[in-house]
Amino acid sequence: MAELAPYTITPGTLARLAQPTLPLGGGEVLRPWNGTDAPALQDAYADPGIQRWHVRRIDSPDEALGMIVNWQHAWAQERRLEWAVAGADGSLLGRLALKDLELFDGVAEIAYWTVPAARGRGVAPRAVTAASAWAFDAGFRRLELEHSTLNQASCRVAVKAGFALEGTRRGAARHADGHHDMHVHARLDDGAGALPFEA
Repeated sequence: MAELAPYTITPGTLARLAQPTLPLGGGEVLRPWNGTDAPALQDAYADPGIQRWHVRRIDSPDEALGMIVNWQHAWAQERRLEWAVAGADGSLLGRLALKDLELFDGVAEIAYWTVPAARGRGVAPRAVTAASAWAFDAGFRRLELEHSTLNQASCRVAVKAGFALEGTRRGAARHADGHHDMHVHARLDDGAGALPFEA
């Protein structure tokens, strides 16, 4: 069946791009994952907060390494785009992903977490803002962000990063304690680039 409109992002475009390292300020960056991140990734998923909102744990360094390898392959396959959030000293501060890529429409969903030591420092909003600016430059037109209505910290991150609250999807996501209502935020490419951020 022929499409009657062109793809917003031509398939193959993202796969040809080298994954960039994006500065966040203060020496912190979004950077590609590498195999040496596996122990820190396993430690991050031992955090009760990450387990609560992301509904998974990692049971071994090999499992963590497998996730990283899968994320690396996913970029080349244009399935999802994953970055590590790293501190100036190289320590793992978090994860930032563009997932559920829809190249025809130019839509992706942003997902993120930060380790406990990075919370309350503006790391997550700056990471979301930097990834959003990159995504719009790459051709995405709409970025979506969802979180449980009980996750007020994630709601604050979304608002600080310029994602307007559009509504609530009732009973939309399974968590360990049952199905949660989910806030839906979104940001459209307005051609303005990255928003100025105040911690």
